[in-house]
Amino acid sequence: MERVLSNELSSHAGERVRMAGWMHRIRRLGSGIVFVHLRDRSGICQIVVEAPGVIASLDGLLAESVVEVEGTVVAEAQATGGYEIHEPSFTVLSAVTDALPFPINKPVINAHLDTFLDHAMIGLRAPVKQAVFKLSAAVAHAFRDVLDGKGFTEIATPKIIGSASESGANVFALDYFGKQAYLAQSPQFYKQIMVGVFERVYEVAPVFRAEPHQTVRHLNEYVSMDAEMGFIQDHTTVMTLLTEVIRGILDYIGSHCAQELVLLNVQMPLAPQEFPRIYFPEAQQWIFEHHGEDCRGEPDLAPQHEKWLGEWAKETFQSDFLFVTGYPMVKRPFYTAPNPDDTRYSNSFDLLFRGTELVTGGQRLNRFEDYARALEARGMTQEAVASYLETFRFGMPPHGGFAIGLERFIMQLVNLSNLRDAALFPRDMERIQP
Repeated sequence: MERVLSNELSSHAGERVRMAGWMHRIRRLGSGIVFVHLRDRSGICQIVVEAPGVIASLDGLLAESVVEVEGTVVAEAQATGGYEIHEPSFTVLSAVTDALPFPINKPVINAHLDTFLDHAMIGLRAPVKQAVFKLSAAVAHAFRDVLDGKGFTEIATPKIIGSASESGANVFALDYFGKQAYLAQSPQFYKQIMVGVFERVYEVAPVFRAEPHQTVRHLNEYVSMDAEMGFIQDHTTVMTLLTEVIRGILDYIGSHCAQELVLLNVQMPLAPQEFPRIYFPEAQQWIFEHHGEDCRGEPDLAPQHEKWLGEWAKETFQSDFLFVTGYPMVKRPFYTAPNPDDTRYSNSFDLLFRGTELVTGGQRLNRFEDYARALEARGMTQEAVASYLETFRFGMPPHGGFAIGLERFIMQLVNLSNLRDAALFPRDMERIQP
């Protein structure tokens, strides 16, 4: 008898079936009836236990015991999915006799975040937590799917690198057989190199930032969904692609993740055909005029500034997404192309999602002589990035790309209060376990 999953019971009405999973909840009624909620990868089904001998076989078992069940599928309108199991027999595969660190069969996990993370290997079994990471997997799948359809090639770049010169972010140093090496802050150099091979590339992989953040929106290791493409007009070509990617992701999860969206009470974002955009100096001027805070001349936006702009975009354009373009060159990496009309500013952008930075991207330099000047202006040597620069000695088209933080996407989509809730086993300044 092959195993049947919870979401397959409707096609086995009246049949004797075999199921297996975790005892998600056990309800022992005074009337001598026991209800067992069995959880498997597809969902939860109800098992009605009435025979005294079978009830006795469950004595001492606590939630999360792993069992195999044989029983008859019976239609029951009040049961989850409309069907339940009657006349069961149980085989215990793994008995649990100790209480869990905290209950995981409640609609809300009532545990402090640190307590939850200390016991994440158990807490992640909770359906509400599973839903978060099923959404995360769906977002990554849709990202790949959209780009595959546009002729992109998926690549896998090194995470151990020999140069710490990619950006201004701090890096994790490590000993590599007696040589100095670093964990990659991003695949930026490699994905640009690979544009010279495939024209269009993407990667979904972890990146590492040794920045001493202690905020609810930063991690020291996170998943970055990167894309890079050649033969662009300028950064606006990249923005058009990014808009299609975001809308494609939302369409996919809307049609494939209905159960998770309902369980997490997700309000799907407003994502118009074209996302609104505002030029960086104009954004600062708007902040000054509407909120009285003079950030004009500053090289970046503060989180509160992003929040205000996000509210404005939703109210004015019915969009939960807003492009801020033209960040100052002093704030962008050396490989960023300047705005030809005002070289103080860059052909780059951030995409805000519900008032929080989600994506950074833009146009890159593509000529060797421009790189030479950019490195000299920043006091950097060509030797430090020699293999990277070789790409540009031998012909590179105008190109650009972007990087989406997967955990931050999920945080904003689900309205989580802390980015750590969007990471399976988050790594921050204090946590390297479990």
